[in-house]
Amino acid sequence: MTTPINPFANNGPDPDLLPEGLADRLPPRAAEAMRVTRAMVDVLSAHGYDPVQPPLVEFERSLASRMAGVRKNRMVRFTDPVSLRTLSVRADMTVQVGRIIATGLGSAPRPLRLSYAGQVLRIKGDGLAPEREQLQIGAEIIGADNAAAAAETVLLAIETLRAAGATGISVDFTLPDLVDTLVEKAHPLPPEAVIAVRRELDAKDAGGLSAAGGEAFLPLLYATGPFDAAIARLEEFDRAISDGGALGTRISGLREIAAQVGNAARITLDPSERHGFEYQSWFGFTIYADGVRGELGRGGTYRVTGEARPGEAGHDEAATGFSLYPDPLIDANPLEGADRVLFLPLGYDREKAETLRAEGWRTRAALSESDDAGALACTHVLGAKGPEAI
Repeated sequence: MTTPINPFANNGPDPDLLPEGLADRLPPRAAEAMRVTRAMVDVLSAHGYDPVQPPLVEFERSLASRMAGVRKNRMVRFTDPVSLRTLSVRADMTVQVGRIIATGLGSAPRPLRLSYAGQVLRIKGDGLAPEREQLQIGAEIIGADNAAAAAETVLLAIETLRAAGATGISVDFTLPDLVDTLVEKAHPLPPEAVIAVRRELDAKDAGGLSAAGGEAFLPLLYATGPFDAAIARLEEFDRAISDGGALGTRISGLREIAAQVGNAARITLDPSERHGFEYQSWFGFTIYADGVRGELGRGGTYRVTGEARPGEAGHDEAATGFSLYPDPLIDANPLEGADRVLFLPLGYDREKAETLRAEGWRTRAALSESDDAGALACTHVLGAKGPEAI
């Protein structure tokens, strides 16, 4: 009988084993991660998005109360030994931005454009993505959720991913509040049926949708695919509603966004998709790229809320934004040719070395006579007349 491994034992077989879903990124991939992060953040800055840096850990109540649909079971939680309150490691930086704009930036002029970049941690991975720690880079427009803000967000997400090396980008649009909008008047349903209809639409199960009492929603399963054809089918569905036009403003909004995106990316539509859009309101999108497994990010419109303080009204504000998770892109990007690494022998000219670094050279200085340029992966050696190829 095999004795189970105790991960808490000090004398375990592999004390350096990392927890499941966590991994080191070593050279040269770590350098590529830094390059990608820098390139993406530079795009956001160029478009006027000011960066914020929220802490890695916050009180659980704050992280779970700013946006509808935030799931506590995705967050790593523990008790703060100082306050004895429950803390959470952030699983999504967007909700932290929500806290910031409701507090420290509550009086800043709107629309307010903010960006962020940092690591997030989830209690477990999702399906084909077992990674629990991810790099999240994103941008938010606070105080606007119209078609113009949505179009800017989609175009910015595309440009940001291109700067990171993504090609063949495609964007899938959705209407996260579609069912809620339709059951208000066009297709009323009892509350328990609404939940079932949402579930079957997510599963794309026509039989299950009919069994749940959602026969009227069946055409939505076919209003998917390339944008032009799918939006036409969605319009046909909308015209067939007894009072007509329940989705009119949303359809026109989708058309406006698609027109502004133009040929910047392939556009598809899946109006009933809700998985991953728990806190989005009328518009959402998922973004993909060729050669990369799974999605690279999501975005859309949402509302930032907050509890009322004594003598004050609670916070409730429209916003539009996106979150990108470029780790798969970092791991898939082809690495550029070998860097120019210059070996500096003992007694080297420090001023000359400083000049060469300013010109783009990387240098590695000898620390002893036994240091070897080749063994240190250098491509050149600093000689009397300058860099000399090895």
